Amino acid sequence: MSAPHVAVCFAPGFEEIEAITIVDVLRRGGVSVTMASIDDEEWVMGAHDIPVRVDAWLANLDPADFAMVVLPGGMPGSEHLKNSDLVQGFVRSVWDQGGHACAICAAPIALHAAGLLEERQATSYPGVAEQLSGVLYLEDDVVCDTRLVTSRGPGTALAFSLRLLEELGLADQAAKLREGMLTK
Repeated sequence: MSAPHVAVCFAPGFEEIEAITIVDVLRRGGVSVTMASIDDEEWVMGAHDIPVRVDAWLANLDPADFAMVVLPGGMPGSEHLKNSDLVQGFVRSVWDQGGHACAICAAPIALHAAGLLEERQATSYPGVAEQLSGVLYLEDDVVCDTRLVTSRGPGTALAFSLRLLEELGLADQAAKLREGMLTK
């Protein structure tokens, strides 16, 4: 059985803790992860001036190749994700083919813009909650509804990432990582 394939979208101003934690945990769990720039840039600058070199440009990827797309938060990264036609189309394509759509911190505003959160349970960074009209808003660290996974912010990035492994059917790997990383 081949490893699930996940796209993590990097927009200028992404939250570094969230993005790197997601990529690190998924790769430790045996997932094939593509770090994809939403612009045609090899390096993407984070919200705290940490540059990250990506694997690919989102425009060159086929959504049919991915079981999950993950959107790290941060500002203005989340606004870039929300306002990108490319990101919106990619997220909807992954979703329409039966894949997972996931976002943390402020990035659930991009899932909302894609039309995926209406009348579903979700969470986000508190400062963007008012932008999620029509959402059944919860304040849990990680919220799952069908194939949607959302989370609150940098402090919940590890729990979010481990839950992504579980959603991909890799609960055993998630349990081993929890133990090895000394987290609950």
